[in-house]
Amino acid sequence: MLDNTPLTGKHLIAGEWVDSGPAFTSDPVTGDAFSVHCGGAGDIDAAVLAAEEAFGTYGWTDRETRATFLEAIAEEIEARGAQLTAHGSAETGLPAARLEGERGRTTGQLRMFAEHIRKGEYLDIRHDPALPDRAPLPRPDLRMIQRPLGPVGVFGASNFPLAFSTAGGDTAAALAAGCPVVYKGHPGHPATGELVAQAIAAAIEKTGMPKGTFGFVQSNTNEAGVALVRHPLIRAIGFTGSFRGGKALFDLAMTRPEPIPFYGELGSINPVFVMPAALNARAAETGAAWAGSLTMGVGQFCTNPGVVVLPQGADGDAFRDAALKALSEAGPQPMLTTGTAKGYADAVQKTAKSANRLTEAADAPDRCGLPAVFEVSGADWLANPALAEEMFGPAAILIRTASSTETLDIAKSFTGQLTVTLQMEEGDTDAARALMPVLERMAGRVLANGFPTGVEVADAMVHGGPFPASTNFGATSVGSLGIRRFLRPVSFQNILDALLPSDLRIG
Repeated sequence: MLDNTPLTGKHLIAGEWVDSGPAFTSDPVTGDAFSVHCGGAGDIDAAVLAAEEAFGTYGWTDRETRATFLEAIAEEIEARGAQLTAHGSAETGLPAARLEGERGRTTGQLRMFAEHIRKGEYLDIRHDPALPDRAPLPRPDLRMIQRPLGPVGVFGASNFPLAFSTAGGDTAAALAAGCPVVYKGHPGHPATGELVAQAIAAAIEKTGMPKGTFGFVQSNTNEAGVALVRHPLIRAIGFTGSFRGGKALFDLAMTRPEPIPFYGELGSINPVFVMPAALNARAAETGAAWAGSLTMGVGQFCTNPGVVVLPQGADGDAFRDAALKALSEAGPQPMLTTGTAKGYADAVQKTAKSANRLTEAADAPDRCGLPAVFEVSGADWLANPALAEEMFGPAAILIRTASSTETLDIAKSFTGQLTVTLQMEEGDTDAARALMPVLERMAGRVLANGFPTGVEVADAMVHGGPFPASTNFGATSVGSLGIRRFLRPVSFQNILDALLPSDLRIG
């Protein structure tokens, strides 16, 4: 039961729960509101100082120690499973089944990183032995290894209260690398966030990690986030959120006296190209399936397929009609926050001024979203770049193309994306081959005959893409490759074994 959950509304700083700052009240979809302390720059400073102190020990722990710690966090999260589902559903409106699946993904990420660091391959160890007799000059002993950066700042995401939040992928990757984390909680789910922070605190206690290894500061203002990015001891930032907020924080990170990496995921419209042979073979089936992907989670996924490019003609009409029929059966659903619902409604109204709306313009209940689908010609899309702005929710634009040449022109018009999809049959191979050089440069993940919602946590996954999808095209926030964001290569020349990181010692 929610009433039996021991919540404090406090921050976790240096292993202590601190009641600093004025209170703000949560805005749940159901149940009672929750009073939370709003942390400021002073709380961020205290948490970062504790993280820096912890790094002196945690950054030099062995891989097995950190793997055991990650697994302990997963166990503590699982022990709080029922409470997390209840609070997460109340705060965000997400169904219990979705949150239970997300909890499994969260613990799975932690265990994946535990196994990944046990293997040690991520260290990319290289050794050039000394050649004292080499002519004309001797070569010194050189050993290279990937080392942790130091304290890392992480921002919670609104749309994944577990898998992209307190103990989500950014936190798991940083802790696996050996970096303490200072986490700025998301005001949309403060109770859920605190419960996970309690799980991490329990794992720290159980495994004997330094108390400052993880800090947690709740806030519903910009002060804490700005202070986290600007703090001189923070060595990198992980962020998932809106383009506007993420770009502002990215700019702060770049204008620090010492700029730091800012790994921001800022949004994507994830184009889907439906090729002619695929339309001819399964237009209605594909249209209905796309509608299901569009409305999953009320469209509140960064991989939501918000644009479909398909030819003019009867087959394209069949795709459209089947999609609209499926969408007509989707009723209003609560969105993550009141602000999210308002932002979605405003974005839909703006698009309606430039595109033909195909779905009924009905008013949704407070904090709820309804599907909205628009249609434009290829020429209209190319003439109006504003149509490419993300509508965070179950909204999309169908672009009807007049020729394969226009389809290619539209593909070239897209900015960086997290994903791009081809719906195709064997007969589309030549046309798809012409698109591939463009699609590969456009997105971090290119997929065929599926839809981008649903991101597998795996070694080969890339969840990132060229700007503005993310601020660093060489990074991923999902999968084991994510650990590289919080490491840097260090070369040791003629250093005694006793002074080297344990993984580099030969004796």
